Amino acid sequence: MKLRKVTAASAAVLALTVGATACGGSSDSGSGDKKIKVGIKFDQPGLGLKEPSGSFSGFDVDVATYVAKELGYKPSEIQWVETKSADRENALSRGDVKFIAATYSITDERKQKVDFAGPYLLAHQDLLLKKDSTISKGTDLNGKKLCSVTGSTSAQNVHDTIAPKAQLKEYSGYSECIAALQSGAVDAVTTDDSILAGFAAQDKYQGQFKLAGLKLSNENYGIGVKKGDTATLDKINEALEKMVSDDSWRKAVDKNFGPAGYKNEPAPTIGQIVK
Repeated sequence: MKLRKVTAASAAVLALTVGATACGGSSDSGSGDKKIKVGIKFDQPGLGLKEPSGSFSGFDVDVATYVAKELGYKPSEIQWVETKSADRENALSRGDVKFIAATYSITDERKQKVDFAGPYLLAHQDLLLKKDSTISKGTDLNGKKLCSVTGSTSAQNVHDTIAPKAQLKEYSGYSECIAALQSGAVDAVTTDDSILAGFAAQDKYQGQFKLAGLKLSNENYGIGVKKGDTATLDKINEALEKMVSDDSWRKAVDKNFGPAGYKNEPAPTIGQIVK
């Protein structure tokens, strides 16, 4: 009788253990907590923007979402991480993110610290003007007020090489520059044409501005990955090639930049940098 009680107790414990293990296994396999951390900008309309609702929009977001899908992740499994320009290399080296799509121009200096997939967009430094502006070339900026963001080299480049008599105005962000252009406080805003197009495409600005189309520099946007992570690099390049071939790339460009009349370059060839 005593033996039967021990056996019954043991059986009960065993049943509880098996049940707990089964539940644990089921929870682990179906927890849905698989995530990929992707670095983007949070403050660039048309490229990487965190909306008031908490959602994200922009060309970089669309490209990153497509790439993540090809790496095996659903949109709901992407964790967006804000990566400011000054912290992009550190974010990759620390492993804070798997990859970064954030108007990240490929340069020889940056390639010493990170690897780049792409490029996936060829942008150019340009000018944003009011619709009725008579400025048509760089030298027309002489005597005009030119706005860019504090710490940016864009306006200084124009001043040093094209319009030495341009009056440089610096603001803390591009939103302030665009507002100054709208009010007439400045005559032009300069940075990458893709960034300018993104701001100009906002509903509150549509129809008010135009891009000069001067192509003052070549900016090859790449997707940054941790230095030496060739497996991820190769997969992302394959994803970008597929995005171009199935027309998803063009649709993303039209959706995010079209309202500003952005005359984008054709999709760049993967691995080919335009100097």
